[in-house]
Amino acid sequence: METLALVVPCYNEEKTIPIFYETVEKIKEQIPAQIAYYFVDDGSKDRTLAILRTLTYNNPLGGDVHYISFSRNFGKEAALYAGLQAADGDYIATMDVDLQHPPALLPTMWNFLHEHREYDCVATRRISRTGEPKIRSFFAKLFYQLINDLSDTEIVDGAQDYRLMSRKMADAIVTDSEYNRFSKGIFSWVGFRTKWIPIENVERCAGTSKWSFWKLFRYSIEGILAYTTIPIYISSIIGLIMCGISFLALLFIVIRAMLFGDPVAGWPSLVSIITFLGGLILLCMGVMGLYIAKIYLETKHRQIYIVREER
Repeated sequence: METLALVVPCYNEEKTIPIFYETVEKIKEQIPAQIAYYFVDDGSKDRTLAILRTLTYNNPLGGDVHYISFSRNFGKEAALYAGLQAADGDYIATMDVDLQHPPALLPTMWNFLHEHREYDCVATRRISRTGEPKIRSFFAKLFYQLINDLSDTEIVDGAQDYRLMSRKMADAIVTDSEYNRFSKGIFSWVGFRTKWIPIENVERCAGTSKWSFWKLFRYSIEGILAYTTIPIYISSIIGLIMCGISFLALLFIVIRAMLFGDPVAGWPSLVSIITFLGGLILLCMGVMGLYIAKIYLETKHRQIYIVREER
């Protein structure tokens, strides 16, 4: 019988883990495969690890449960990578533990991959943002539009980490061991034919979201820097344009002084121009600095995560 491994990152999810596990256990009979759970505790500060230990060593439902516990919080990207590395299955599914990724879709996703062998992945994309703050929805749409305009790697609008993939695709993702990870981009970059399933936004079954607006903003910047170098070209073009404008302005002032003997007056405008150009220079340097920072982190070859305990 084929095996299906569920990779489930967890960070302070003591309330959602039992609900998630019971929900999957109720529908697993609809999938003709042996299901194994790979929970990744991303340095939680609550009872997440204790609950995972109970599921693993004293499980009344008898499921095949494994867990990896990090030495500290390394982030969801590291948790996904660790889970994909550890997961041993013919097919791998990545999903959230809060039931915003409905387990009821797993049988449909499984059946599709087995009926359409030309596909290697079934993924979900959110088509509505009901219940989400409007400002967050606005910036989310702006991000997808911006990154697809700038990058050669297409990232589907509303793409989620909830997907079921073949072993071959999972191995390709694990092979990409870059430190600065952006999974949505990696899933797309490795290729393989993907079937997209539209789903509505689902509220968490319990607990609160760990993603603040600032964390999402930083994550979006990570994605843009990881999959396009266009910002560097834009900063270079802006610099070239400003140099041209400055040269023409200088030429105009010199010619005017030679013909009319007109002194250059108006120090407020001069200060404004200098301030503007200074800010522009700092902006361009900041863009280049972000890329250099990414290079710096990659060349350190630090571990993506550190395991404190696993089973």
